[in-house]
Amino acid sequence: MIEARGLTKVFQDKKRGAVRAVDGVSFRCEPGRIYGLLGANGAGKTTTLRMLATILTPTAGGATVAGFDVVAEPEKARASLGFLSTATALYGRLTAREFVEYFGRLHGLSEDVLGERVSALLTRLEMTEFCDRRCDSFSTGMKQKTSIARVLVHDPPVMIFDEPTTGLDVMTARTIISFIRECRERGKTVIFSTHVMSEVEKLCDHIGIIHNGRLLAEGTLEDLRVRAGIRDLEDIFVKVVFEAGGDSA
Repeated sequence: MIEARGLTKVFQDKKRGAVRAVDGVSFRCEPGRIYGLLGANGAGKTTTLRMLATILTPTAGGATVAGFDVVAEPEKARASLGFLSTATALYGRLTAREFVEYFGRLHGLSEDVLGERVSALLTRLEMTEFCDRRCDSFSTGMKQKTSIARVLVHDPPVMIFDEPTTGLDVMTARTIISFIRECRERGKTVIFSTHVMSEVEKLCDHIGIIHNGRLLAEGTLEDLRVRAGIRDLEDIFVKVVFEAGGDSA
């Protein structure tokens, strides 16, 4: 399970002073569920996820990942999760297979288990045609699939996907969305961050709307529809943001 409790992150900017990128965000996601964190670019989604992934230390508040405190037990929390970010980089001189195997070994997988995991991931993510090519020759979609295989190779119970379909063609995006759905079916705890409304509608059991670092509303899609009196998720999002004093455009 993932649980965030009042997560807050303040950055110091030379011109603007203290910038509150995330402001008291609290939510939880249980195994076999997908929690959709919905917000525009700059809303605070990525900063929130980086605190959950122990990349950033909270200024205030806290969180647990698979029962481990992200501040007090960061190594154990990291070992229990896979984190995919749009900023994830590949090592261009390795092939996709070599890259994924390398990270499997970092996680301490035996060679027998590693071989089985890598083979299964390459097949499921439709990577067999390019897995033995160097990463520096890859398209955006190939890179994203390789990154997903990397974060899944140790079979973590918790998955965090930060805008995983950004810049992808329709077919590659469909493959990745289908794979995330399978993660839920296998009982994994999944956080899915995006600004694409249709992806949230297809995937998410629970939705949180974040804007200016604050979690403005959360619930199932049907809960949000009932509260807003609107069926369309995009219209719900705009209404929630507007009522909180945001930009309705």
